[in-house]
Amino acid sequence: MVNRKALVVFSGGQDSTTCLAWALQEFQEVQVVTFNYNQRHAAEIEVAKAIAARFGVKQHILDLALLNQLAPNALTRDDIEITAGEGEELPSTFVDGRNLLFLSFAAILAKQLGYSNIITGVCQTDFSGYPDCRDVFVKSLNVTLNLSMDVEFVIHTPLMWLDKKQTWKLADELGQFDYIREQTLTCYNGIIGSGCGTCPACLLRQRGLEQYEAECQEEGLSCGAK
Repeated sequence: MVNRKALVVFSGGQDSTTCLAWALQEFQEVQVVTFNYNQRHAAEIEVAKAIAARFGVKQHILDLALLNQLAPNALTRDDIEITAGEGEELPSTFVDGRNLLFLSFAAILAKQLGYSNIITGVCQTDFSGYPDCRDVFVKSLNVTLNLSMDVEFVIHTPLMWLDKKQTWKLADELGQFDYIREQTLTCYNGIIGSGCGTCPACLLRQRGLEQYEAECQEEGLSCGAK
């Protein structure tokens, strides 16, 4: 019998909220897991709580403060400047081992819940060069998790091959365009909705939004009306 229960790795941002909406359409039972690693903005946890409540899903908040100690970066330290990577250099917002740990702990929790599906919003198409957002990493870890716990987990990555314009389109098709635009937190400076407008995350999100709105206009459609 196919397991129709899914656990979403959930931060309260645009991508993970889109994944949550997608999961609720695709699976019979859905819960979310949020990780507190003493990230730069505590607002991220509060936003994730509010969104989980709005969608009526049970949320698990796990303490991963150790990650903050091990991987100092712009998302865990106020004194480190937020910068985009240049050349082969990774952005200052890259957290070593974050998705490795998030997905590993999510799998441990999923096993206890009796869930075999894990959903994450990582994306290789429109991303900042993070190595742990690549498809090859996810597939490799999926095999490792299955072997480590003798469970047939399936890690789903519905955004892997979508650019930000296509991610906005998916949110619209799921009937969540306006909510995700106004209530999610993607901004590295902790500003909900449209964000600061200047950090790399906001620039990527806004560029995709503008491209999608332009596409809707060309087709004579109104975004959020699908």
